[in-house]
Amino acid sequence: MSTKVSSRLWLLIAIGCTVAGTLDVLQMRLQGPASLGALVFQGAEWVLLGLLTPITYFLGRRFPLRRERLARSLAAHVAGALLLCLCWATLGVIIRRALRAWGPNEATFLADWSGWVLTSLPWSFFLYFAVLGCVHAFIYYVEARDREAQAERLNAQLAEARLNALRMQIQPHFLFNSLNAVLVLVRDQETRRAGTMLELLSDMLRQVLRSDQPHEITLDQEIGLIGQYLAIEQVRFSDRLQVRYDFPEELGGAIVPRFILQPLTENALRHGVARQMDAVVIEIGAKRSGDMLELWVRDNGPGPPAERGAGVGLENTRLRLATLYGERASVELVSAPEGGSIARIRMPYHTAGE
Repeated sequence: MSTKVSSRLWLLIAIGCTVAGTLDVLQMRLQGPASLGALVFQGAEWVLLGLLTPITYFLGRRFPLRRERLARSLAAHVAGALLLCLCWATLGVIIRRALRAWGPNEATFLADWSGWVLTSLPWSFFLYFAVLGCVHAFIYYVEARDREAQAERLNAQLAEARLNALRMQIQPHFLFNSLNAVLVLVRDQETRRAGTMLELLSDMLRQVLRSDQPHEITLDQEIGLIGQYLAIEQVRFSDRLQVRYDFPEELGGAIVPRFILQPLTENALRHGVARQMDAVVIEIGAKRSGDMLELWVRDNGPGPPAERGAGVGLENTRLRLATLYGERASVELVSAPEGGSIARIRMPYHTAGE
């Protein structure tokens, strides 16, 4: 147990003994006349109990009540209760005789002490095991809280590692496709378009490959990233690719996973633009439905392939959403009613201040 927690426990014990002693003194005073020594002794009894509490605390820590060693622990605590009784009786007799709380002491010290032991034995056992229960409850509470905090830290570290792994999975995939497109342009001796594409790619990679970037950004920032990606692809496909955006301005501050639209857009390019010679329109949109945010990427190509949802990009997206939002998020790829395909993401709506 940490020093901070131990200090808090001792503070609680001190407060408890002080309150109990004060109430005991008040009760004695209200019952009738009492000497100053008797009142001081009545309160001092609880102070003595507080000073002897470490016996219970240290034995409780040394011999926890666990099933595997219950008999040994109970024997140690019975001995601890007896020790508490003997110490309490000894100190109590010394202080009572010093204060002359009940007048002149006619009995011998041994007779006074033995009488105190017999009187306080049941009370000592009760107090010992009551305090032991409180100590165990406090210790278990602290341990449970520490385990919960540790579990949260481990979950956060696991989620961070998982997201980093997923991000590193996307980046080589995106880089390979882009460099392959540059290679095709160079082979076709379209050096101007290849140069433009390399400039766009360099600028985008400068942002994408930075390791200090957050996992979540605003929708405006995400649209900016995907706009750079599509600018690269428009160099590659020329006039065969048209891009439209459909989302209200007030959703610009919504928080979304960084680069979450890229796999969906890449999927639309691969199964839309690359599979036909006619011009293809890719629409990227967003809307809010209550506490949920919906993002979509729609194309008017030939539609999703038979093995829908089986690609690396969609599976990566699904895993990232599950890591960040659990079961509240989903991703699907379906045929659009007007033709083509639509990839749709649903996730909890939240902004930077929430």
